[in-house]
Amino acid sequence: MIQHMLPKLVLTDIDGVWTDAGMYYDQTGNEWKKFSTTDSAGVLFCKQMQIPVGIITGEDTEIVKRRAEKLKVDYLYQGINDKLSVAKTLCDELQISLSEVAYIGDDLGDIELLKAVGFSAAPANAPEYIQALVHCVTRKSGGEGAFREFVEEILTRAGAMSHVLAKFNL
Repeated sequence: MIQHMLPKLVLTDIDGVWTDAGMYYDQTGNEWKKFSTTDSAGVLFCKQMQIPVGIITGEDTEIVKRRAEKLKVDYLYQGINDKLSVAKTLCDELQISLSEVAYIGDDLGDIELLKAVGFSAAPANAPEYIQALVHCVTRKSGGEGAFREFVEEILTRAGAMSHVLAKFNL
């Protein structure tokens, strides 16, 4: 378990974690997603600690690609049905084990990966049966800063949060 040390990789779902799980469409069929800008600090904090961040999502949209590029997310996997398999392959490439990975997810497609990693979390609005599987449930819901809170929890448990904040003169 990595509950009291820094993970070597942070993975995250998107819909229901970085977003409120809503899928918004306009009358011409364009899809919209609302991201909380506060989650970008979670990526920044990981970068400060040299922890790569990866997104694994079942959806495949240009919106998520643009958000990942803007935040310089290290790994992006879209249109994924078997998230655990992708995570295992990435771990093999990085020569780390799943026990050295932290993952936040919120729904059925996340269950196997949540159960396999060293530290798992779910947002406050995830179903209770998902919350029951994880090490940590954030106070914030998906789309309201749950990813940032997840990263802050990791850093706090590892005693590294003050080190990260010091880099911002706090």
